[in-house]
Amino acid sequence: MSKYNEDNSKTLCKNILNKIKELTDEKINIMEVCGTHTVAIFRSGLRELLPKNINLISGPGCPVCVTPTSEIDHIIALARMKNTIIVTFGDMINVPGTNSSLKIEKAKGANIQIIYSPIQCLEIAVKNPNQNVVLIGIGFETTTPLLASVVLEAAKDSVPNFYFFSLAKLMPPIMRELLQKKDAKLDGFLCPGHVSAIIGTEPYQFIPSEYHIPCVIAGFEPEDILIAIYHIVLQKRNKVACVENGYKRVVRKEGNPTALEKMSEVFTHTNSSWRGIGIVAKSGLDLKEKYRKMNARNFEVDIEKTQENHDCRCGDVLKGVITPLQCPLFRKVCTPENPIGACMVSSEGSCAAFYKYSTESLVKNI
Repeated sequence: MSKYNEDNSKTLCKNILNKIKELTDEKINIMEVCGTHTVAIFRSGLRELLPKNINLISGPGCPVCVTPTSEIDHIIALARMKNTIIVTFGDMINVPGTNSSLKIEKAKGANIQIIYSPIQCLEIAVKNPNQNVVLIGIGFETTTPLLASVVLEAAKDSVPNFYFFSLAKLMPPIMRELLQKKDAKLDGFLCPGHVSAIIGTEPYQFIPSEYHIPCVIAGFEPEDILIAIYHIVLQKRNKVACVENGYKRVVRKEGNPTALEKMSEVFTHTNSSWRGIGIVAKSGLDLKEKYRKMNARNFEVDIEKTQENHDCRCGDVLKGVITPLQCPLFRKVCTPENPIGACMVSSEGSCAAFYKYSTESLVKNI
């Protein structure tokens, strides 16, 4: 960023902050449900700059974080099968299961390969025709169209040893779940920019119409986030609730029709388990029946009995009930080098963000 643009950005942010302060002194709880927003908020110091009555809550915006221990145990069981290669994004390696992790299994000799793009999985499958190659398909709507493209490509090319283990999840159903359970009192949602670029604005309409909660789709620059917060506070003050698109340079009302079509072709909605939250209706995606032969859940494996670490409070962090600072393991036992819970693993996890960016003044204010 040039010095001119940087100065303009700082001036704009100061002006928006002053306008937010002028609107109200009422306490307002705003949840972001995007890990990229969480990191952007911390990196730019917005929590410390906002007036104390504006409380930002980090929700379930990190796909790795919301994957429950039971699913990690299932993947570990797959990794222990003979003639099997597990293909995954890097963050999944360190997520602890009940008694192991993919990192530990790899050290014991399991064939686990880290990829940067899902399409690499097909290359691995073609090069290893005598191995079952299992792609761990994790992500929200942002990643899912790409995962669907890989499945379609595997079907087109008839790759017989390619298998898919779906951990794909959907954002609007979990937002509904949070509002229904009322574990955290929410006054507004900062809606995810990347997800919204795929699904558009319409899937959020139930939030203002049924729950009378303001929500604004935001970009990722500090001024984007502050403008979105300003409009949430303005809606709250004016006693109105609607979906506003503050990221129009990327997000369209209808979303991305091509991406949505690919998702619809490959996946069906299914009930899905979220860490610390439980089963959420129609919040996950699994392969349709026509792609059943590729589904890695069809393998019969010995999955150990899942036992949760009850000292770890990742679930409460994801629900917005507590901050990571209130978890007894945070920084004492649980660190990025020794993650006890999934929220400390991913760079977009709330615990990892608090660990890296929280300052003494922020700790005092929470």
